[in-house]
Amino acid sequence: MASDVPSPSPAPSSHPLAPAPYFVRRQTAETGDTNTLVLAPMDGGPVPPALPGQFNMLYVFGVGEAAISLSGDPTDSTQVVHTVRNAGRITAALAQLPPGKAVGVRGPYGRGWPVDAAAGRDVVLMAGGLGLPPLRPVLYHFLSHRAQYGRIEVVYGARTPKDLVYYDQIQEWRQRSDLRFQVTVDAADRSWYGDVGLVTARIPDVRFEPGNTIAFLCGPEIMMKYAARDLEARGIPRSSIWISMERNMKCAVGICGHCQFGPEFVCRDGPVFRYDVVRDWLAAREI
Repeated sequence: MASDVPSPSPAPSSHPLAPAPYFVRRQTAETGDTNTLVLAPMDGGPVPPALPGQFNMLYVFGVGEAAISLSGDPTDSTQVVHTVRNAGRITAALAQLPPGKAVGVRGPYGRGWPVDAAAGRDVVLMAGGLGLPPLRPVLYHFLSHRAQYGRIEVVYGARTPKDLVYYDQIQEWRQRSDLRFQVTVDAADRSWYGDVGLVTARIPDVRFEPGNTIAFLCGPEIMMKYAARDLEARGIPRSSIWISMERNMKCAVGICGHCQFGPEFVCRDGPVFRYDVVRDWLAAREI
C-alpha cells in the first residue's frame, strides 16, 4: 500500500470488540428506505476522532451489529452521524430506533480518504447510489479548508429523484461558487428537470487538470470500475484514483475474514484503496 494512505485511528475501547454506549439524538428520513442517525455518547464526553472515510460498528442490543460509514462533519466532537439504508434485519432495527434509545458504537475503524495528498490539486468526487454518505465527510473537509485545493467537482447519481439523499443540503452546495455539484438520475418522470443518465455519462463534462487531479469514488463496484476507467482515459493516473470498498464486514479488526478482498481485508486495510492496487481484483468475479 502506498505511503500516502492515512493510518487508521485506534479503536477507543479497551477491547476491540466492546461497544461504547451511545444514544439516538435524532433520526431523519432521507428516502423511503434510508435514514440518517445522529448519535451521541451517553457519558456526554467527546466522540473519538475519525478520518473522513472511516466507519463504525453500530450495535442494536438484542439484534446485532453492522458496519456503517461515518457521514457527518469530522470536526464535530459532540456526535457521530450515520446514513443507513434499510437492507436487512440490523439496518431495519436501526431505522426504527427512536430518540433516546441506546446504541452500541465501536470504532472508528479502517483507513480514510487521503485528503492530505489532495492538497494543491483539483479534486473529483463521484458517488453512486448510497455512495454519497461516505464521501460527505471528505467534502466537509475540503470546504472547510477550501484554499488548500483547486477545483472541486462532485458528481452524484441515484436511481430516481426519490432516491437522492441530503436533498436540501445538495441544493445549498449547488449554490456555492467554489464548488461544482452535478446530480443525475437513472430514470425520472416529468417532475424532474435535472440530468438523466448514468453517473459515468457526466464525466466528459467534469473540469480538471488531468496531471494534477485526485479522484475519490464511492458506489456500486461496477460504477466505480467504469468511472475509474473513464477518468483514466481522460488522463488521471490510476495512482491518483481512490475507491471505497464496503463489503460484508463483521468484526472490523481483520479476524473473521468475511470482508477479504484479494490479499487484503477491507475492514483493516480499507475501506479506502488506491485504484491501481485493487484494479485487477475488481475485474475478478470470484472475489
